[in-house]
Order: sequence, then C-alpha cells, then structure tokens
Amino acid sequence: MIKVSVLYPNGEGTTFDHDYYKATHVQMCVDAWSPIKSEIDKGLDGQPNAAAVHLYFDSMETLGAAMASPKTADIMADVVNYTNITPVMQISEVVG
Repeated sequence: MIKVSVLYPNGEGTTFDHDYYKATHVQMCVDAWSPIKSEIDKGLDGQPNAAAVHLYFDSMETLGAAMASPKTADIMADVVNYTNITPVMQISEVVG
C-alpha cells in the first residue's frame, strides 16, 4: 500500500483554513483521485505542522493514474483558497 502525505509546516505569518480544507479541498482530492481512504490531521498548538492529509492507494501505478487526472491542476490551483503555506509531500510504502 502507498501513502501520500501532504504536510503544511507552521511558520511565522502562516494561515490555514481547516474548515475549507476538510469540507472542500480534501473532498476535491477524494473525488478526483479515488484513494482507498483519506485521513486529515489538524496540528495542535506548538506542533511543526498546521495540518496534513494522508491518502492511501493500492500501488504506485494507482497513484500515478490518480495524479494524471485532468482534475489535478484544479486541485493544485485551489491551495490558495485555504492557506499561504507551501505544502510538502511525502510518498511512502506502508510496511506495518
């Protein structure tokens, strides 16, 4: 199983609209990419990340097909609607 984590590091002057992220942006991702499951994290005060999302896929091939969706450009363009943070992505193999 492949896990894609998108993290939003906290920093001075950063903003993040958690309600929009949960209700709109992550739903756009789920609708476009059809992951096996998704999880949203809201960082607690003092933590290094304001938020994160974890999307799970069967394989790298499934992930690649999802990212090739024509809706991916709309998803990337939507980031400015909820944050001024540059997201950091990590792709991992779930081993346990």
